[in-house]
Amino acid sequence: MTRPDLRMDLNLFRVLDAIYTQGGISAAARVLHLTQPAISHSLNRLRELFADPLFVRQGNRMMPTHQTRTVMAEVQLHLKGLQATTQMHARFRAADLDMQFSVGFRDVLETIAFPPLLARLQTSAPKLRIISRRIAAAEVDRELGAGGIDLVIDRRLRVGPRVCSEHLLDESLVVVMRENHPLAAGPLRRSDYLDAGHLAVSALGEPVPLDVLLAQDGRARTIRLTCQTYFAACQVAAASDLLLTMPRSYTASFMRLLPLTSQPLPIKLKPIPILAYWHQSKNDDRAHAWFRRLVIETIAQAPEFHVPASD
Repeated sequence: MTRPDLRMDLNLFRVLDAIYTQGGISAAARVLHLTQPAISHSLNRLRELFADPLFVRQGNRMMPTHQTRTVMAEVQLHLKGLQATTQMHARFRAADLDMQFSVGFRDVLETIAFPPLLARLQTSAPKLRIISRRIAAAEVDRELGAGGIDLVIDRRLRVGPRVCSEHLLDESLVVVMRENHPLAAGPLRRSDYLDAGHLAVSALGEPVPLDVLLAQDGRARTIRLTCQTYFAACQVAAASDLLLTMPRSYTASFMRLLPLTSQPLPIKLKPIPILAYWHQSKNDDRAHAWFRRLVIETIAQAPEFHVPASD
């Protein structure tokens, strides 16, 4: 039973919806760009308004009571209607955005995407701020749902039904080695490739997909060193006989800086799909939609992804 004598504040229902969809006070605070005390204060007002606890804590999640489940469908319907009405009459201006977005990028994409992306933001949204984070594949679904990250650009991942995705492009692999490497004259044979010593890159200790595929075929490479970034791995490759297998789009940057050359990977692989991931709760967020589209277009248009294959 509600308390009609309490002052009605529509923002309280945004908090109710955020806690319900995000499953916790901390996650709701991130989504609404509010502090946790502010969310807790609003929840207390809602509890008084409805004369019901609304949520009870179970482990790390806030579980809705029967009263909450009863009213949420109508609350969400009205919130969407109000939001649509507001957006229909409000003029969106990217130049006015004064906020921060958190994106999940591999170091490869940081190098390719950030220079042109920041150049575009400098004129279109100069006050917008970006934090780049490395997210383990197994954590992407949870981080997007909890609001810990806004957008992830990565290979094809297993995500839940509430995570949206869009295919950006397909990436291929090449083999990088020092310029005067014994195998540099080519063509690089599969047997020579498998017999050589190798570098691998795995920032979070995850299995390298290429080695998983080779193992399924009963083959294996000898990995002498595993680095956290391609930047470090390229420096090692330039000063050793170790081979580095890496995305084609990333090779040009390092071959301009280091005495490196590349050969086609002598193993037939399907192109690696690169996708953008975001939580469906962001679909109606105009700022997120604008930023998401800008990032996707910047990556898809990057010249590094459109260099004709030499093989």
